[in-house]
Amino acid sequence: MNATTPLPAPPFFTLTGNLLAERTLELPSWSPGETHRATAGSFQTGGKGINVSRMLTRLETPNTALCFPGGATGGECLAWMRAHGLSVRAFPNATPTRAGFVVRSPGRKETTFLGPDAPADAASLTACAQFLDTLAGGAVVAFCGSFPGWDSLEARPLRESLDRLIARATVCVDSYGPPLAWFVARPVALIKINRAEFDLLFLEPHQQRPVAARLAEMPARSPALRWIVTDGAREITFATRENPPLTLTPPAVAEVSATGSGDVLFACVLHALFVRGFSLADAVSFALPFASANAASPGIADFNMNQVPQSRSLSTP
Repeated sequence: MNATTPLPAPPFFTLTGNLLAERTLELPSWSPGETHRATAGSFQTGGKGINVSRMLTRLETPNTALCFPGGATGGECLAWMRAHGLSVRAFPNATPTRAGFVVRSPGRKETTFLGPDAPADAASLTACAQFLDTLAGGAVVAFCGSFPGWDSLEARPLRESLDRLIARATVCVDSYGPPLAWFVARPVALIKINRAEFDLLFLEPHQQRPVAARLAEMPARSPALRWIVTDGAREITFATRENPPLTLTPPAVAEVSATGSGDVLFACVLHALFVRGFSLADAVSFALPFASANAASPGIADFNMNQVPQSRSLSTP
């Protein structure tokens, strides 16, 4: 692994366009059509960018979470983030933040129910755009998750601001749907996506080809500088514009909850690339054990840092 001396940490920001007020219920068992009483419950603020901020904070990488809270659920999300030591820059939204429920029961995979998306309104989108325009060129901005209303007229100021930001700062992306298609056409520093979203970038006859073979073609299809394609607990494939694709196998763990593991991976890659100065290969190698440790834990970015597995392997396709 690269032993480069840590760099002066740049200002980090995460941008979450679809905040979540998430409640988890613990049940001895459950089945549809019946009434169940939980034995325990908890609350947390969800959203991919919030998860990334949580892991960056655990890595002692100062960062600010940008988000669009609305209504009572949004206020609850803000209170939780601040109580858990996250730095937040909120752009208040007229639409209440969506709610969600996670149901856990012994011997069964956890089940998540998500409420309707809560698109940011024109005023909050414009306020966010104006804030992004104030960021200096050394900033690292992670655009995370879905973004309801991305293609709308109301979101135009934000899209234009991000275009300006990409030209002067470091913008990294872990998204899907319309925002992903937009960022693929731009010279962002990094795109991290899962295998299903990567497949959708290709016509159906090509979706079954090896990921590495298709990733090798991306410099001709996209100006993005780096790519990471995840596939659950299976191997991860990554490449830069200058270097051919490589694969890494995550450490094997007894999975408890995979929720947020991709976000932990993303945060650790960002830390390794832009704080430690690692190459992409070393950054992914550094990040994988943390993502596996997260999958072996019921929470998100709250696993025991002293029990992070170290086994991984590097190979060419």
